[in-house]
Amino acid sequence: MKNFILTFSIFIGIQISAQQKIAVWEKGTMPNSKGLKLSIVEEKEGRITQIQEAELFAFLPAKEERKKMAIIVIPGGGYRHLTYDLGGYSYAKWLNTLGISAFVLNYRLPTSPDLKQREIGPLQDIQAAIKLIRKNAAQYGISPDQIGVLGTSAGGHLAAMASNISTDYTELKGDWATISTVPNFAILVSPVIDLGEFAHKGSRDNLLGLNASAEIIKEYSMQNRVTEKTPPTILFHAQNDNAVPVINSILYYESMIKNKVKGAMFIFPEGEHNIGISNKTVLTDNWKKVCADWLGNMGNK
Repeated sequence: MKNFILTFSIFIGIQISAQQKIAVWEKGTMPNSKGLKLSIVEEKEGRITQIQEAELFAFLPAKEERKKMAIIVIPGGGYRHLTYDLGGYSYAKWLNTLGISAFVLNYRLPTSPDLKQREIGPLQDIQAAIKLIRKNAAQYGISPDQIGVLGTSAGGHLAAMASNISTDYTELKGDWATISTVPNFAILVSPVIDLGEFAHKGSRDNLLGLNASAEIIKEYSMQNRVTEKTPPTILFHAQNDNAVPVINSILYYESMIKNKVKGAMFIFPEGEHNIGISNKTVLTDNWKKVCADWLGNMGNK
């Protein structure tokens, strides 16, 4: 019995260390807040619709297997909820099998009643998360110059924002101000990119509001923000995605080509809006091998 209790205790300890919860903002530093006290609202298991403030969940491979690369996983959910399990933890666990440290970001949603300016709330959180991981890279046994982002659906839009908006909205001072908010590379899976003609309407309305001007829609359509400074990016999409049309990835990749941004795009005939760790077809499931090979190439540079 004592051996069982000891084994169980060790197992629990391993689980806790593997999924360490980290506050993105130090007390008193979170910007763009009205100061409301909010509770976490989970509409069903694995799907959160409201949080008080941004959090990271660290998934770290064994030190003996850990590479210098780390990836912040950004769950989707149409900017209305966070699919933190299916769109977060599952990707993190897969990345761990590659020896890559992963940090799942639960970010403030633009629908939060606490935000003063809805459209920059999620961006502030991912920017602060990138700074935090870079500053503490040595603690996690990773390189501050190999920090990427992986975003799915609306999380892909946020990953693209982090990749292309270099203006620092974190309002962090001191040595924090010198740390870049732009990731070293990006993985976009079924991403929301365009907020105009080819938009996922729910994502656009939740991020920008119901009466967004044509100017702000253009500003937050990420194909319009790509420059030669956009980090290397790989995109995956399904041709039969009826939620987020595949043209979103195509528009982004076209902008990458025009601006000579290194990267790749893979469009699968099937997969709908469900490309993930488990896929219905062998062909679509190959995205993981392609992605792993691409990451291996990135890590060798």
